[in-house]
Amino acid sequence: FVYCLGAKVRYAGKAFFSKIKYSWLFFLGSHDSFSYWVDEKSPVGPDQATAIKRLARISLVKKIMKKWSVTQNLTFKEQLEGGIRYFDLRVSSKPGEIGQEIYFIHGLFGIKVWDGLKEINTFLEQHPKEVIFLDFNHFYAMDDSHHFFLINRIQSAFGSKLCSVECVEYVTLEYMWEKKHQVLIFYHSPLYQEYPFLWPGNKMPAPWANTTNVHKLLQFLETTLEERSRYGTFHVSQAILTPRVKTIARHLIRGLKNTLVHRNLPMILNWVKAQKPGVMGVNIITSDFVELVDFAATVIALNDLLLEDDESASTS
Repeated sequence: FVYCLGAKVRYAGKAFFSKIKYSWLFFLGSHDSFSYWVDEKSPVGPDQATAIKRLARISLVKKIMKKWSVTQNLTFKEQLEGGIRYFDLRVSSKPGEIGQEIYFIHGLFGIKVWDGLKEINTFLEQHPKEVIFLDFNHFYAMDDSHHFFLINRIQSAFGSKLCSVECVEYVTLEYMWEKKHQVLIFYHSPLYQEYPFLWPGNKMPAPWANTTNVHKLLQFLETTLEERSRYGTFHVSQAILTPRVKTIARHLIRGLKNTLVHRNLPMILNWVKAQKPGVMGVNIITSDFVELVDFAATVIALNDLLLEDDESASTS
């Protein structure tokens, strides 16, 4: 077995898989990938409404916020070891703090982005044939100086591992190995235009169902797959349920995992098992608490369908 495509793939399939476009392969991602730890002692983040910030002066409120802000149990290292290759990232400065330091954020502040990037880079150093997607898609309380600070951190962490913007169809494992690239950065800010290694956010569309109903979610995933671009972009299927204010009010103490995730993940996994990779198939799927069901093995097995299709075409 070798590390390949975010999982262990048979040697027999390695040469075939290395030539497939990344936009046709099936990758596993995590939603709010950094949120395995948030700081109850920090101020409420600028991503929250003023009313929430006022309420959060009561210490119990932050404890409840944590139950709804945490969407993963595993650290970056543990996610990488479990097969996660796409990371959904929201970042912010900390208002009132001196300097340009940037943190991950989801209601409450997480770890410094720099610490997360170093942890990811350590894994890549140990696995030089692995490739990951980092999608910086939400920025809060950041002016240009904060962006320049963050972009410099990204460059410092990964250096020559960063893949310059190319036609999406050129990106294959073979291409990445040949260039010794391991990281594709998607940066949802106009400043991407100033750096050759920042891919525009529109190359990584991630339509959002914004529902608490699993049946509506699965219908949304079907519809958006039918509408995905045939050429020129990757595609994220966000297999996540989003709590409403009334959901949180009714289940304050239970939190996200016990209210929405546990009972619905098996149905989401069954939908995933029925999918196929390929030109109009699932490309990247994200979920909360990715370790709760066997997403990784399912995604690996589905990529094997491409190998079977190739063998069928060869013998017909």
